[in-house]
Amino acid sequence: MAETTLVEEQAHDHPSDWAYVKIALLLAAITAVEVLTYFESAITVFENNSVTIASLMVMMVVKFYMVAMYFMHLKHDNPLFTRLFAGGLALAVAVYVIALSAFEFWA
Repeated sequence: MAETTLVEEQAHDHPSDWAYVKIALLLAAITAVEVLTYFESAITVFENNSVTIASLMVMMVVKFYMVAMYFMHLKHDNPLFTRLFAGGLALAVAVYVIALSAFEFWA
């Protein structure tokens, strides 16, 4: 009987199936924009790829947030998990920026 109470206390409202479909469609649209951005930069020669890389990194962060919050249910979990994922994301972005800076990509 104590197990049932524990499960009921930890229960929370999940988004509907339609909400997951809308999120998946949004993620697909962002992915399509990422692919188009990459192909456009490969076809036309930009004098500075910094804008392309920056826009791709912003889209990467948005997609990571959407997947982590909704599909991994971090929105309903302990805030510690959200902080851990945000820290990992910040570390990944920092590593990308440092690596690109080391190769003098921004110059």
